[in-house]
Amino acid sequence: MATPPSASIRSIGVLGPGLADWPACAAILSGETAWAPAKTVLAAPDLLPPAERRRAVRVVKLALTVGLEATRAAGVDPAELATVFSSSGGDGVNCHQICETLASDDRQISPTRFHNSVHNAAAGYWSIATGATASAAVLCAYDGSFAAGLLEAITQVAVDRAPCLLIAYDADYPEPLRAKRPVPDAFGVALLLTPETDGRAIGRISAQLTDGSADSLADPALDELRRAIPAARSLPLLAAIARDRSGRVVLDYLDHARLAVDFCA
Repeated sequence: MATPPSASIRSIGVLGPGLADWPACAAILSGETAWAPAKTVLAAPDLLPPAERRRAVRVVKLALTVGLEATRAAGVDPAELATVFSSSGGDGVNCHQICETLASDDRQISPTRFHNSVHNAAAGYWSIATGATASAAVLCAYDGSFAAGLLEAITQVAVDRAPCLLIAYDADYPEPLRAKRPVPDAFGVALLLTPETDGRAIGRISAQLTDGSADSLADPALDELRRAIPAARSLPLLAAIARDRSGRVVLDYLDHARLAVDFCA
């Protein structure tokens, strides 16, 4: 059997309901503090030029915020990093507004609405904000998008022997789209993965497919968040990291297979 691809985790960024950043998230997942649900607050990072800052939609703000938290925590230049962006869908509000325009008498869609509708919009804004010219992969695997992105990022690190930044993110949809895709709020997570293991690493992970059941969280409210937002399927792995607990975590992925992640603290 082939050895599963592996990588070290250098730093993490998180933003979600009642989760302002990775330190706050880690304190909640480790049991140090209680989770108080609150609407995710999104703001366009100052690194974006003023025009792009005004045009940035919710998923762009979300992706850039968690990505920059991870790179700043590691003290690395984001311009030099290969990236993997993974999301179950684009910006729901922007999609809703395009649908409203198409259903009206005036069907002319603004160029800003159009370029914000493509699935690689966050990657484009990231390159503008950071000056990144390294490779960027943009993935979508519906509810399994976090696991797909993690598997892609780990594989890139293992093959290229170079760091890779994973940014997984999802945001809510307004009605009537929400009735068909009931994502309640925005959640994003970024993992900076590196090939080497040293004193700066949080831990090391490897990944492979499994037919085992996905892990849940002991806190019913947090587990509801995990199930409600695709990017939040990362929470069991983040909980193991927050508790500094080595072991296997099984994450949701495909209907016929999950992703087994072995974490070594």
